[in-house]
Amino acid sequence: MRGRLPSRSRAKSRPNILWISFEDTGPYYGCYGDPVARTPNVDRFAAQGCRWTNCFSTSGVCAPARSAIITGMYAISIGTHHMRTTHADPAVPELPTPYSAVPPHYVKCFTEYLRAAGYYCTNNFKTDYQFEPPLTAWDDQGDAVHWRNRPDPDQPFFAVFNLMRSHESGMWPEKCPSPEFDPDGIEPPPHLPDTPVVREALARMYTHIAHNDREFGTLLEQLEEDGLAGSTYVFNWSDHGPLPRGKRWPYDAGIHVPLIARGPDMEGGRVSEDLVSTIDLGPTMLSLAGVEIPHHIQGRAFLGEHAQPSRNYVYASRDRHDVSYDMVRAVRDSRYKYIRNYRPDLPYLSWIPYRNRHPIMQEIWRLHLEDGLDEAQSALFRYPRPVEEFYDTVADPHEVHNLADDPRIRADLERMRKALDTWLEEAGDMGRIPESEMVRNWYPEGRQPETAPVVCVPICAESPGIEPALEGGSYEGPILLQLHCATQGASIAYTLEARDDPHWLLYTEPLRLETGEYRVRARAVRIGYKESPEIRARFVVREA
Repeated sequence: MRGRLPSRSRAKSRPNILWISFEDTGPYYGCYGDPVARTPNVDRFAAQGCRWTNCFSTSGVCAPARSAIITGMYAISIGTHHMRTTHADPAVPELPTPYSAVPPHYVKCFTEYLRAAGYYCTNNFKTDYQFEPPLTAWDDQGDAVHWRNRPDPDQPFFAVFNLMRSHESGMWPEKCPSPEFDPDGIEPPPHLPDTPVVREALARMYTHIAHNDREFGTLLEQLEEDGLAGSTYVFNWSDHGPLPRGKRWPYDAGIHVPLIARGPDMEGGRVSEDLVSTIDLGPTMLSLAGVEIPHHIQGRAFLGEHAQPSRNYVYASRDRHDVSYDMVRAVRDSRYKYIRNYRPDLPYLSWIPYRNRHPIMQEIWRLHLEDGLDEAQSALFRYPRPVEEFYDTVADPHEVHNLADDPRIRADLERMRKALDTWLEEAGDMGRIPESEMVRNWYPEGRQPETAPVVCVPICAESPGIEPALEGGSYEGPILLQLHCATQGASIAYTLEARDDPHWLLYTEPLRLETGEYRVRARAVRIGYKESPEIRARFVVREA
């Protein structure tokens, strides 16, 4: 029997939101002017909504970038900046991995705020947040979830689909032996060598983007079939770019990403040149849903009732990648890019085994050994690295001409230096802390902290809420049942279902239990902590 659970009526008029992200994809779409791309569904979609030309990721690699997206916090602010945390490499056992990052106690996955407002939130299927996704982040998570699975068809939804085909690894020959695109019709960017190997890898890249475009079209068709297109905001974006000297770097080839949106009140065919960061996605969803944005969130809403003025700058960072440490910080405005290399003593190309599997990277190494790279293609082999890099991205979109010593741009260089310093001070750069020390602080004596178990506190005439009822009890009804966890920053999931795989609800307020029998199950979790043991309590509510 069910009691009166927290009401969802407040959410009925809220819009639906659908995210369809393309893994590892720069703006290689027809609507962005790419002459090779075949993206008819995305292009048609852009004509129905708004396309942003200046959207940038906070990192050139997925896990730090995705941690910023899901929390609305910069990776360097919450300790998720090292790529990656949950894997260990036997070649370098000295690293403090594996671990799950432990952000400050007030940091949540922004989807919890949507769930608290009555949204049904699903993710299909990638997370990669540098921490295990808490049970409370999603109503459903996995490769079979869909907005169509929500139990109440009137409940608004936030649904995420991560289209994985375009991942960097799709450019390996075994992943795409017969690309749809003719390599001879593709011209590599000037910082990559123009060889058959490079062209074939790019043909695979465009093939996978075209595949994603077809999946994108299918999801939009399903939205139409369900009669939801008119009440749903749809966003298409990517986490970062895919190519060497792009992925893992704060150059535009790594952080310039597509962003297109369509919605109930959005003008079709609009193009915005406003600066947007992918850290802004979460707070923008809250704004569109009419949910107040917590003050600790560092992203800025660019749509909806809580939208803020457009940005003057976007920021990016680079730290450890796999087995190799680095520290790079960058700031960009609408024209200039300033990059600060904290380790100029390191070569650009440190040892990253996964990156070296890329056929383009292997071709670059081969040609370097043969002294077959020109000046632009040799950028990653320059040593020592400059302490500062400064690029005019309008005159030099591939960022191969470092202007840091050019006196003609001295005023802009000083301005950008100051902008970066201000951001680092405000963000609180945890990159200054050795990773091993950071992990020791999170994991005392090398043990991951565990979330405290949930306790049930009944409130009624017989029980004024002073003592918990650890196993339940019998009370004259109705009663309010509080769920409590002693771990600071913990969220609580609960269910009244008895089945092995129940739907876990997010606890936000006391449960009102009317006459009947209830078997309450609850678990608590804080990001980065082990989940608490599940508690089960039986409550019998008698008639008054």
